[in-house]
Amino acid sequence: MRSQKKINIAIDGHSSTGKSTVAKALAKKLGYIYIDTGAMYRAVTLYALEKKYIGKNFFDKQKLISDLDQLEISFEYNPETQKSETFLNGQNVEKKIRSMEISQYVSQIAEIPEVRRKLVKLQQEIARKKGVVMDGRDIGSVVMPDAELKIFMTASPEIRARRRHKELLEKGQAVSYDDVLQNIIERDQIDSSRKDSPLFRVPDAKLLDNSNLQPDEQLHLILNWVEEKLK
Repeated sequence: MRSQKKINIAIDGHSSTGKSTVAKALAKKLGYIYIDTGAMYRAVTLYALEKKYIGKNFFDKQKLISDLDQLEISFEYNPETQKSETFLNGQNVEKKIRSMEISQYVSQIAEIPEVRRKLVKLQQEIARKKGVVMDGRDIGSVVMPDAELKIFMTASPEIRARRRHKELLEKGQAVSYDDVLQNIIERDQIDSSRKDSPLFRVPDAKLLDNSNLQPDEQLHLILNWVEEKLK
């Protein structure tokens, strides 16, 4: 399905609902640009961890805020993996930012208004040209409020934890299901209750509960929604 007319597609939702997976598949099918906003926040989290600005019992927000102008985040397409990979200040950090350690701190980083403002500005600059699929927590509400198609993805915490746990084990990360479930519940709480751009479903977003959907069924459903918007 390739049309001359192009729209912007905003995908929001809870952590570990497979937003990035479906967004990538959708962008590939439509020939659109995929922007992984979660990867951008993960890259900032990696920077904060490497600089020792954040840890188990401490977080020096001011040092991170003062360094924001020094951060350059970009995406480059890797023809071997056929995926866009995340670069932080010229370094490929795609593998580093997917660890459980990053997951533990990313919601705290995303709470900081200055971090959100910097990344939202970058995201909006990319979206102006249309033909963008973007996923995150506040895409339909803040980043692309005028997106022609908005989707809010969810699934039960237990199902999300099972999926995430399986994914981490496949990557060789030894972590318990209970720890993953706890992390997901905590992230839901932080994301939904933060003062700056909390996670919520905007009124014009289509609800997609994928608890019992296979990936191909989900993609087919979304492509039908795209088709409606392109008419």
